[in-house]
Amino acid sequence: MTRKPQPQIQPPLSRRGFVWLGWKLVIAFSAALCLLALLRIQLQYHSVATLPSPLSVARSHTLLREYSGDRRPKLAFLFLARRDLPLDFMWDRFFKGVDHANFSIYVHSLPGFVFNEDTTRSQYFYNRQLNNSIKVVWGESSMIAAERLLLASALEDQSNQRFVLLSDRCAPLYDFGYIYRYLISSPRSFVDSFLHTKETRYSVKMSPVIPEEKWRKGSQWIALIRSHAEVIVNDDIVFPVFKEFCKRCPPLGTNEAWLFLKQNRRNCIPDEHYVQTLLTMRGLESEMERRTVTYTVWNVSATKYEAKSWHPVTFTVENSGPEEIKEVKKIDHVYYESESRTEWCKADSKPVPCFLFARKFTNEAAMRIVSEGLVGSSTNRTLL
Repeated sequence: MTRKPQPQIQPPLSRRGFVWLGWKLVIAFSAALCLLALLRIQLQYHSVATLPSPLSVARSHTLLREYSGDRRPKLAFLFLARRDLPLDFMWDRFFKGVDHANFSIYVHSLPGFVFNEDTTRSQYFYNRQLNNSIKVVWGESSMIAAERLLLASALEDQSNQRFVLLSDRCAPLYDFGYIYRYLISSPRSFVDSFLHTKETRYSVKMSPVIPEEKWRKGSQWIALIRSHAEVIVNDDIVFPVFKEFCKRCPPLGTNEAWLFLKQNRRNCIPDEHYVQTLLTMRGLESEMERRTVTYTVWNVSATKYEAKSWHPVTFTVENSGPEEIKEVKKIDHVYYESESRTEWCKADSKPVPCFLFARKFTNEAAMRIVSEGLVGSSTNRTLL
């Protein structure tokens, strides 16, 4: 008789075996949780990455639909004036015939200055001054404080969706309809912004708040979308640093200049850096056309210690005729030497002339461009 093999009986697990089995289960469970978390993050990243940008062209069309009918998006004109507006007669021609529902006007002037029939030739500017204006000194942080006050006032009107900052000597190069379509249709801000390498204005004392790699320079004449205007007005971190460390050198030969240089302070013009640096720090460079829409020709013949003598070349009655204005309107790109970057001018992803405004114009030059029909009234036929 053959003998059937008996099944082997495994000895019971020891206590050490139970502990080891428990650790293996814990490790396996932890690894599964990690894999699940990584998978979830990847899926979330993919879904965000594939969503259209909130500032894509589609947003501009949504914006226009949202404001269709009686409520349309407004273009806010923000004038930074020394006192009055010497070219008000030209702007009066520009706004003539335009529906008031399409624009707003705000003026920062001397504290207490009122725009009325005695101080301006245009009813469009009556009582458009800010009641909380401050004294502004060129090359000081008061300049950007005034810009922030203008933006804050304009943001109170929810219909204002684009904000363009202008000097009291700016002239429009096109009629209202063209400028309105240009700015409203673009989902981006127009902010001149580039790396500044020729002279050192950045101070290491800014570094706890402003990283040097985020430091930018550019024109103060900006055109903003609403969300960027809100970033500037709500900023309470970067602006105080500019007030403390970004200052121009006082006139040479004075005790103030001697003390400034003794302290190794750096000559810094706040309005040429603040908006550009702030928006870069907020990660918003991709939401900007990194150029200005205001044309300026600079006289840069002065030395770096004579920065106060740097000034825009003035348009006079002799150099503001049709041919000169036509040449400005033909410019379609801007080259930035410090970045070896050519900025081809676009609005709503379409090629456009670079400039909508120019500065700086004398009264006589403004009279000429009005009399020759270079600035005229606009109609609302084809605003959008």
